[in-house]
Amino acid sequence: MRIFRSISLGLLAAVAALGIFMGVNQLTGNEHEVIAGELYRSGQPGAEEIDSLVRRHGIKTIINLRNEKRGAWYWEEKSAAERNGVTLVDYPISSGEILPVAGSEELAEIMRNAEKPILIHCEHGANRTGLASAIYVGAVAKRSEMFSQLQLSPYYGHVPIPGIGRYAMWQSWDKFEETIGF
Repeated sequence: MRIFRSISLGLLAAVAALGIFMGVNQLTGNEHEVIAGELYRSGQPGAEEIDSLVRRHGIKTIINLRNEKRGAWYWEEKSAAERNGVTLVDYPISSGEILPVAGSEELAEIMRNAEKPILIHCEHGANRTGLASAIYVGAVAKRSEMFSQLQLSPYYGHVPIPGIGRYAMWQSWDKFEETIGF
């Protein structure tokens, strides 16, 4: 009984630690370097964050994956991009629906042709951004399957479990990865 309790407490502590990490990540913008000098990812950036990303990483293109109604967040982003000479590309994706393979191929082509470095974002930087990052890593940068799949992981706030979170993004990646030949 004592061993069972110890194992249970250990598992609970691990889950709590992961939850705290994911929460802090979300509260701080979920900003990460995917491939230095090529690809960065984040949650919705504010004007100051865009200014900072341009200064620190030389961002040339921002790809907005949000499909929500454009509000103040969008106009702030658009203004900051214009002020910094950054191209803003809108490629709206629903995080609750599977992106068809043709859509993934189109997004890969947009990212392949975009001036780098690129910042990809959605609202929280976990689900749609994870899918786009996986597509970039696998289809554009031609990196490993494991590195691609890591983009859709709890480390970035994505929980790829059916019925929890936005499993459609993992399903979209799974269908697309078959076409790129891992």
